[in-house]
Amino acid sequence: MNFYNVYNKYGNFSFDEFFGKVTDEGIKKTLRTEKLNLNHFLTLLSPGAGGYLEDMAKIAHRITVQYFGKAIQLYTPMYLSNYCENECVYCGFNRKNPVHRKKLTLDEVEKEARFIASWGLCHILILTGESREMSPLSYIKSSINILKKYFSSISIEIYPLTEDEYGGLIEAGLDGLTIYQEVYERTAYDRVHLSGPKQDYMFRLNAPERALKKGMRTVSIGSLLGLGGWREEAFFTGLHAQYLKEKFPEAEISVSLPRIRPSSGGFEPEEKVEDASLVQIILALRIFLPRLGITLSTRECSELRENLMPLGVTKISAGSTTKVGGHTIKTNEGDKPAQFEISDKRGIFEIKDMLLKKGYQPVFKDWMGNG
Repeated sequence: MNFYNVYNKYGNFSFDEFFGKVTDEGIKKTLRTEKLNLNHFLTLLSPGAGGYLEDMAKIAHRITVQYFGKAIQLYTPMYLSNYCENECVYCGFNRKNPVHRKKLTLDEVEKEARFIASWGLCHILILTGESREMSPLSYIKSSINILKKYFSSISIEIYPLTEDEYGGLIEAGLDGLTIYQEVYERTAYDRVHLSGPKQDYMFRLNAPERALKKGMRTVSIGSLLGLGGWREEAFFTGLHAQYLKEKFPEAEISVSLPRIRPSSGGFEPEEKVEDASLVQIILALRIFLPRLGITLSTRECSELRENLMPLGVTKISAGSTTKVGGHTIKTNEGDKPAQFEISDKRGIFEIKDMLLKKGYQPVFKDWMGNG
């Protein structure tokens, strides 16, 4: 059995019908419930629950402090390459977009790693466009071997791999995987992935399990909000996280909640996800899965990120760039290599100072790292 078997149970589920039956009393009863089931989770995602965000926020804050204290883990992404074989309508790395393509040499990988490590970070997330040809496993392994000199915990966000391939990278020193389904609803998925290996919905969907079977310590999943109905996508993200947490209790499972941002492709989402909707998703997830890690990236503006931290967020990025080698390599003004536009452009130390002023502990190393 894999997650698709669980997902498929909701193939004919009518979310609108369920939401139409949610009452104020049902919402209040859910908020008094200690351990939530899937119906409770759906209730908190309902339109009616939008009127109870203040009550949800109090509960979410209490749960977050109980399980995570006032600690926020910091990280920054490191882009190794932006070559891609996919034609995803929402992504600046789309193979048909006329952007400047680059792949770091191993010397450049080390230069970038040394610079980021000078900030004091002990955890790194490395990313590539999804091209096995331009970013083969041999290149990823060589990069990991370099990064091990500077970081105690290394995560990847690359194309999905086979079980044995994940095992090989874990042996090389990898301990974390970030892979987003982008959109769980199958029709929407097919609509936005026009060509390339990423069209294989099932291979991507089951990638987290393949990695966890080989002993991956941390896995982060999520959907790109704006590609499908946000209530349904939030539900399937939570369902997926719950499934992974129950099947692999020794692993650390987290979710990220990115919203569509402008990119070089000029894609505009069919449905805009408002700030209040993002707040509702975070609150519902925190109350439903108290020990779940929740990441908020620099796609969101500084003010919103600061306001959301007490409501369930456990990890934020800082000093981010979506350009290949963007921390140490200057690009020409005419180049357009960005995967998407950054909103919160503050550096690591600015974020650190902000956290300290708000009474939070900025965590520079992975919580379970060995460094």
